Amino acid sequence: MPARKLLLLPGDGIGPEAMAEVRKLIAAMDSHLQAGFDVEYGLVGGAAYDAHGQAISEEDMGKALDADAVLFGAVGGPKWDGVPYEVRPEAGLLRLRKDLGLFANLRPAICYPALAASSSLKPELVEGLDILILRELTGGVYFGEPKTITDLGNGQKRAVDTQVYDTYEIERIARAAFELARTRSGRVCSMEKRNVMKSGVLWHEVVAQTHRDGYTDVQLDHMLADAGGMQLVRNPKQFDVIVTDNLFGDMLSDVAAMLTGSLGMLPSASLGAPDEQTGKRRALYEPVHGSAPDIAGQGIANPLAMIASFAMCLRYSFNMIAEADRLEAAIAAVLDQGYRTRDIMSAGMTEVGTATMGDAVVQKFLDLAA
Repeated sequence: MPARKLLLLPGDGIGPEAMAEVRKLIAAMDSHLQAGFDVEYGLVGGAAYDAHGQAISEEDMGKALDADAVLFGAVGGPKWDGVPYEVRPEAGLLRLRKDLGLFANLRPAICYPALAASSSLKPELVEGLDILILRELTGGVYFGEPKTITDLGNGQKRAVDTQVYDTYEIERIARAAFELARTRSGRVCSMEKRNVMKSGVLWHEVVAQTHRDGYTDVQLDHMLADAGGMQLVRNPKQFDVIVTDNLFGDMLSDVAAMLTGSLGMLPSASLGAPDEQTGKRRALYEPVHGSAPDIAGQGIANPLAMIASFAMCLRYSFNMIAEADRLEAAIAAVLDQGYRTRDIMSAGMTEVGTATMGDAVVQKFLDLAA
């Protein structure tokens, strides 16, 4: 069996703490299940800037291009607020996405039954929630040119960011949404702002045409993105797969995160196009929660989003479906037992730190594999 090549990029803030719990899982799978992972490590974000003066080194970028999958922790923090824009910690993640061609960002929002009461919404609105937000990741306003700040004189400046989408970028994310919907309940809602943005008009047209050209078995609805945000907090279970652009996907997936009770609970996957010969996709997996510098180093961070991101890695990069299912079941079982990190703590539960939560998931995973 060929080795499964993994690159681990822990990054900054709580990234290394959360990644340490995934390392426990990898070691357990190698030891008990002979999984055969070939693991390398690298620096990204502020950690890479401190070491190399850039947000990711050429050497580590090469490792990412060579890996079957990349596991990414988090980047950023106030320590690096004053560094030049082009080498800010976030530039490392943006380069990874661009150079790996990761155009499809999958952000599931799943509310475990044990955490329904932790959501800011009524439990009946979120219990059993299982939606998937598919965000276009390499186009739109985050990458469009020109992107400038111009001094106009007299104390005035003008900032410009450009929202740009080509037909092929919209087609490929739409196809990904329809194909994912076929594995779920067969419903897609496309969100844009066609009422005020030309890019939204094109988005609507291309998604509708892609649907007509080969996916009419999937139900397609359209919704303005601001109305979509409202509906996510009004009646989130009406959705199955939501597909949207880079900017709206960034915001709407964070809204969906809080439906689940905590940003610390949400994983994500960023996928490229299938290789024409092997069918493999380049992929990067990361928690949604960010670097959380205010709690870094305290051993209280929630590692479950990082662990769940590894479960997505098992599913999408290594086709280890049974193992992915088992790991997700282990997370649910540990929550059912009452274990809680501080961000999801509630009355009557047992508060634990990062390492104890990770240990509990590893042990439950091994128990389920026995």
